[in-house]
Amino acid sequence: MEHERFEGERTLMRIHIGESDKWKGKTLHQAIVELLRVEGFSGATVLRGVGGYGSSSIYHTDKILRLSQDLPIVIEVVETSERIERILPRLDEMVDGGLITLEKVRVILYRSRK
Repeated sequence: MEHERFEGERTLMRIHIGESDKWKGKTLHQAIVELLRVEGFSGATVLRGVGGYGSSSIYHTDKILRLSQDLPIVIEVVETSERIERILPRLDEMVDGGLITLEKVRVILYRSRK
C-alpha cells in the first residue's frame, strides 16, 4: 500500500488505553491498529508503558511482584485532521475506558524505507 507523502501541519492523535482492554475478541490496541491500517492511515505506533494509572487511580507497574498487569498502552498516529475527525466515532465505539487527545504538529519528514 502506497501512502501519501506529507509535510507541514498535521494532527497527532494519542489513544491511551490499558493492555488488557479488548474489542471483539482481540486486544484493543491490535484492533485499533488494524482499523487504522484498513482505513489507509499513514502509520501508527503502539507504546507500552512501564507504569501508570487512570481514572481508577490504581497504579499498574511492570514490577515482577505484581501478579496481574494492565500496563498503559499509547497508540500514536499522525494524520490530517479531516481523516482523524472521520475515524473518531468508530474509536468512540471501541474505547470503553481511556483517553484520546489531539494536538497540532509540524511534520518535517515522512518517508518510507526504500
